Amino acid sequence: MSGADYRLYGAPGWGSVLVEAMLVQCGVPFVFEDVAGFDAPGEARQRLLALNPLGQVPTLILPNGTVMTESAAIALLLAERHPDAGLAPPPDAAERAAFLRLLVWLVANVYPTFTYGDHPERWVTDRPEALGAAMEEHRKTLWLWLESQLGDGPWVLGERFSALDIYVGAMVHWRPRRAWFAEHCPKLSSVAERALALPTLAPVWIRNFTPAS
Repeated sequence: MSGADYRLYGAPGWGSVLVEAMLVQCGVPFVFEDVAGFDAPGEARQRLLALNPLGQVPTLILPNGTVMTESAAIALLLAERHPDAGLAPPPDAAERAAFLRLLVWLVANVYPTFTYGDHPERWVTDRPEALGAAMEEHRKTLWLWLESQLGDGPWVLGERFSALDIYVGAMVHWRPRRAWFAEHCPKLSSVAERALALPTLAPVWIRNFTPAS
C-alpha cells in the first residue's frame, strides 16, 4: 500500500459496500481490509475495535491516518475531496438541500431498522422476534415514503446522479430485497437497477452480492 491510499475495513455484503462503491466512483486507490465475522467475538472484531470502538463497518482510514466512520460523513468527505465523481451536488445546486436531507434521512431512519432488527435479542429479552418483525415492517413504510418523493428522473435526485443512488443500489439487496422493491417501489427499483448496471461499479456489486440476492 502506498502512503496515498485509503484503507477500508469492511465485510462483503455489509454496509462497507457503500464506501467501497464511493471510492471506486472517485477513482482513488484503496486497500480493502476484510473483517468478515466482525459482528461476533474473534480476531476480526478485535482488529476493528482497535480503530472503531463501536465495532462497525465501514471504517475508513484516510491517507493521513485519520479514522473516519459513519457512511454519510464519509460520503460528504469524499464528495468534497473528489467533486468530479458526482457523489453530491455542489453547494449552489438546486438539488443540494434534497441531497443532504435524504442522505441523513437514510442513515438516521432506515439504517437503525437493521441495527435493532437484525439481532433483536441484543436489545430485548422478551419476544425479540417481535422486534425484528416490527423493524422490517417499519423499514417498508420508510421505503414507501421515499418512493413517494421520487419524480420521473433516472436517479433519486432526478437527472443528477449522487451517492444516494449508490445507497439504493446496495440496500435493495437487504431485506425486504429486490423482488419487494420491484413490486412495491418501482421507481426505487429502477434507480437501483441503473446503479447496479454502471460499468465502473459492477466489480463492487459482484464482490459483495450474489446474483440471487
